[in-house]
Amino acid sequence: MLLIPAIDLKDGHCVRLKQGDMKQTTTFSEDPAAMARRWVNAGARRLHLVDLNGAFAGKPVNEGAIKAILAEVGDRIPVQLGGGIRDLDTIERYLDDGLSFIIVGTAAVKSPGFLRDACSAFGGHIIVGLDARDGKVATNGWSKLSGHEVVDLAQKFEDYGVEGVIYTDIGRDGMLQGINVEATVKLAQALSIPVIASGGLRGIADVEELCAVEDQGISGLICGRAIYTGDLDFATAQARADELNGAA
Repeated sequence: MLLIPAIDLKDGHCVRLKQGDMKQTTTFSEDPAAMARRWVNAGARRLHLVDLNGAFAGKPVNEGAIKAILAEVGDRIPVQLGGGIRDLDTIERYLDDGLSFIIVGTAAVKSPGFLRDACSAFGGHIIVGLDARDGKVATNGWSKLSGHEVVDLAQKFEDYGVEGVIYTDIGRDGMLQGINVEATVKLAQALSIPVIASGGLRGIADVEELCAVEDQGISGLICGRAIYTGDLDFATAQARADELNGAA
């Protein structure tokens, strides 16, 4: 199980939100590149970046901070990014900057043709982000709830050729209430591509619970608020995941 530290960017700072609410912001660092270094030094094997301003604006906003993170990380580990990515030129620019994976969220739901084109043009680099509440997909920085079922959309996007799916239960994100393991497993069982879990991680017990169902198709877990508040020690958690998966 790959544990992936999240660096959420708002106004150039590293923050965490509660349930995607931009008004409920906690700033954890004014130097996102230093935060990236911290997680790499702790043993992270991938980083997850979110341009929060971009997600709401529908265009990249925190490119300066993203480039600083990429300069800090170099080619040591892959870095993935979501938030405000709505066109192929933006994807190409970000990949040229050194990102390994691009996460398409709102645009995948609203413009499936764009996602199909992205998969065709940048095969191997596109992940779809599906954020849901009660099984329904949300868009526009979680501010709008669509009528689409998560599983139905994910299966369609799998056919397009996406590398994987990041599934976030937005009712739990940033709330330290625990991963929605049942819904994550249900989605993973419906797909042949990997699913990365996100939203609600509160401690080592959640890591262990998810590792127990890794064979259902769950390849990773995004770590947010818990690793910033100290509820979860990242290095210890990754070591435990490796032990449970026989990778230690």
